[in-house]
Amino acid sequence: MAKTSTPKGFRDFNPMETSRRNYIFKTIESVFKLYGYHSIETPAMENLSTLTGKYGEEGDKLLFKVLNSGDYLGKLSDVELASKQSNKLTSKIAEKGLRYDLTVPFARYVVEHFNDITFPFKRYQIQPVWRADRPQKGRYREFYQCDVDVIGSNSLLNEVELIQIIHDVFAKLGISVKIKLNNRKVLQGIMEAIGESDKFIDITIAIDKLDKIGIDKVEQELIAKELSQTAIDQLKGLLTSDESSNKSKIDMLTNIAGKTEIGAKGIAEIQTIINSLEKVNCDKLLEIDLTLARGLNYYTGAIIEVAANDIQIGSICGGGRYDDLTGIFGLKDMSGVGISFGADRIYDVLNELDAFPSDQVDATQLLFVNFGEKEAEHCLPLLQQIRNAGIRAELYPDNAKMKKQMSYADKLNIPYVVIIGDDEMKNELYSLKNMKTGEQQKLNIQGVINEVNA
Repeated sequence: MAKTSTPKGFRDFNPMETSRRNYIFKTIESVFKLYGYHSIETPAMENLSTLTGKYGEEGDKLLFKVLNSGDYLGKLSDVELASKQSNKLTSKIAEKGLRYDLTVPFARYVVEHFNDITFPFKRYQIQPVWRADRPQKGRYREFYQCDVDVIGSNSLLNEVELIQIIHDVFAKLGISVKIKLNNRKVLQGIMEAIGESDKFIDITIAIDKLDKIGIDKVEQELIAKELSQTAIDQLKGLLTSDESSNKSKIDMLTNIAGKTEIGAKGIAEIQTIINSLEKVNCDKLLEIDLTLARGLNYYTGAIIEVAANDIQIGSICGGGRYDDLTGIFGLKDMSGVGISFGADRIYDVLNELDAFPSDQVDATQLLFVNFGEKEAEHCLPLLQQIRNAGIRAELYPDNAKMKKQMSYADKLNIPYVVIIGDDEMKNELYSLKNMKTGEQQKLNIQGVINEVNA
């Protein structure tokens, strides 16, 4: 047999894995619908002009670019080819790319379909995205995001609702989580207070790596960006503070960022969100995290990230407020806020915790044994009746030995087997075997349905 493999960071999924992934998708989708969100889909490929410049310099490096069809090198001059300047050549040989996330395509969708949308527009989207990242545990090059956004409203009630959605999704999935909250306005206020507001993007990109590379390497990056040592020391004091309660953190922020207009506004937004969540008992999982920066450039207000308490795997959900993402496509002053659930990391968490429901696999529930042509023909209308009752059932296709058919049912964890021979056909009482207990009983077809559905 020839040796084959998938590209690094890409995966096949067997029936069990697919079923478990669908369980995650359905659980998340059910909560989205409960809060009044509607589904859309966008294409796997977008124009590179849509994608580039939206995720920062590092994000742009992770875009999968798609070569133009046909002779994509034919229009390049010898001088251009000889230059070997990939950045300049890319724009001429690749016009499209695989989507990096679902948020920027959503912004493009809103602009393109503006006249057909009722605002505020509450949408959810469950589709794969692609990033040319280094594969590692919990990080893949192709993975699913489950996004939920509301656009066309400035109300902080939207942030409150999204945190409620986070609470409900992980409660349904049975995952203990910590919901981290910060605000980009607060970060801007801090930068202004320490005299480094012109390096806001550089600083947030560095801070966003804190969990991955540690405070010492973050400091090295800040030094490389030519921040003063005084500013770095002030930042380190905030980032490594041992303040634990949300109230004490707000007090600390007020003493620094609160002295600036934008910082004070961000602190007020955080306080409003916390006050509202207290009213619906969703504040217990929430903690202000001063190290939370979210490296994507389009965030402007509240930023949210979720971590599993029992498994170290990185963020399993995150998002925030973006005030003018559609402005890059010509539609100004259209504020939105959204979060994205990382379905693949959620899968890894549930798998490691062995927390998938045992009855959630979309496997066959009932197998009809095949003793021959006559018996198989007798089974066909019974199968239809069984399926009409909502039971997943199949007839073994070949007249194979009984041992082989039972082994098939056992390997696929099919819980019930129906055995139909001459006596069963004559009396219309069918032998139903419980594969877990070994118990066998004679039942009419309605009795079989009742037993399997019990």
